[in-house]
Amino acid sequence: MNTSSIKRIVIKVGTSTLTHPSGQLNIRLVEELVKVISDIKNAGHDIALVSSGAIGLGAAKLGLKKRPSDTPSKQACAAVGQCELMNMYDKLFNEYRITAAQVLLTKYVLTDERRVNVENTLETLLSMGAVPIINENDVVAIDELELEVGENDSLAAMVACIIKADLLIIMSDIDGMYDKNPKLYDNARLIPRITALTDELWAAAGDAGSALGTGGMTTKLHAAGIAMEHGIDMLIINGDRPKNLYDVFDGKEIGTLFVGGR
Repeated sequence: MNTSSIKRIVIKVGTSTLTHPSGQLNIRLVEELVKVISDIKNAGHDIALVSSGAIGLGAAKLGLKKRPSDTPSKQACAAVGQCELMNMYDKLFNEYRITAAQVLLTKYVLTDERRVNVENTLETLLSMGAVPIINENDVVAIDELELEVGENDSLAAMVACIIKADLLIIMSDIDGMYDKNPKLYDNARLIPRITALTDELWAAAGDAGSALGTGGMTTKLHAAGIAMEHGIDMLIINGDRPKNLYDVFDGKEIGTLFVGGR
């Protein structure tokens, strides 16, 4: 992948990356993530951050042992957790003199005439030097909550299309796409480069999910399909080490690259 031509990036980070297994915020990791993103932005890149975590953080603050299963409780956790999420990002980005902006979206807004409003807002925020912090509006997005489809992966891909990003990076709790589930098979092999979503890949995707998150490899393949169809490269890397983002821009081979059809 030629990183010299990459100007605009969408970075997606999931609940399992942002939090400990207990559901509490992984403070050290989040602080390092914001520092690395700020440094990359200072190098001249436009960055939009799609961040999960509101329901998980809300559940932890409300004293719940695991992610709730009923929709009203999920919405309540999202309402509490979104405050936590944005307060955290605003404080941390402010330390590097970078302005964070909250953008809450649903898939319906991105598929009707209101999409142009989102496009205009994001374009203006980026031109002003802000980092949009984008999340699914879980307080009102009932369909996504009830289906448990991990919509933020697809949301990140849709955002990448809207802002005409050069690269979508999904930071996950796994190194990339494997030919079989590495949590179950010791001989699972990382696939470094993918140019087409084959039936074998879909079969290998399997199920996902931590107790506090919903995303999995299947949702990442859906996101890859959206990005690739619009000529945007997508990269899955392990989010446990935020400095992996530096490796991407240093041209090192890392994770799994889904090649856009440009």
